[in-house]
Amino acid sequence: MKKALALALLIATGGFAWSQQRPAITGIAFVRVYSSDPAASASFYGKTLGFGASKDGSITRYPVNDLQWIEVAPLPSPAPPTRLEAVGFMTRDARALESYLKAHSVQIVDPLRKGRFSVHDPEGNLIVFVQQVKGAAIPPAVPTTAVSHRIIHAGFVVKDRATEDRFYRDLLGFRPYWHGGPNDTTTNWVSQQVPEGSDWLEYMLNISPDASLKQVGVADHMSLGVTHMSDAIAALERNHCEGPACTASKSGRDGKTQLNLYDPDLTRVEMMEFEPAQKPCCSEFTAKHPTEQESR
Repeated sequence: MKKALALALLIATGGFAWSQQRPAITGIAFVRVYSSDPAASASFYGKTLGFGASKDGSITRYPVNDLQWIEVAPLPSPAPPTRLEAVGFMTRDARALESYLKAHSVQIVDPLRKGRFSVHDPEGNLIVFVQQVKGAAIPPAVPTTAVSHRIIHAGFVVKDRATEDRFYRDLLGFRPYWHGGPNDTTTNWVSQQVPEGSDWLEYMLNISPDASLKQVGVADHMSLGVTHMSDAIAALERNHCEGPACTASKSGRDGKTQLNLYDPDLTRVEMMEFEPAQKPCCSEFTAKHPTEQESR
């Protein structure tokens, strides 16, 4: 009798432990930003960046590939201090991930519905987890005018790195990728890859609480990956991008070539080459770099 009870207990506890395993988180699904001028945003994302658009209620979606997209939502009133509303991550099992987070006392903001649910991270950022489904971002098909076919990272202001690390690294399994700053002794940027992929989340540290909308827009950003920046610049030229920013590529502190544009609400859209062109400052890369066609 005792042996049978022990076996039953072992099976029960083993099943409980198995149920608490974190499902795979494979990449960024989408980035959602606010817009105060829908026509201007449509011109930027649809014409300048060359993405096709579709409507999902009040949200306009711009597919970047068949798994990733950009969302533009109407600016609420009163306007929040940031124009970055949410970052979505792909998971291979949204239902199991929701259960996993509940078991670790994470409050669910929007319960699982149509393959997605959302939570707030410890600093209040809205994080959405999306069931990975091939073709989730289509229709429409990504047009040939698109300047990129891959979202490689998103970043936002982080006030307390240790607190955020307990959520992203300890609970969700994000892994270090690179960190650096404007000089070799200051860390302003901490990049952490999703556990089962090469997309990353970038902590933007040391941002003043009195930062302007433009300064917040620099920090709260998204990044589009490109193989060769010259091709992206050529695509911008074909899309009639105007102004010196359309060709102002430079080498970042991480050694990767980048080019920064800003949407009409001052959210930064960074184009970045997948591979570094020179040695990075501050730290070495500790994981593989993304590619345009990544198997998930």
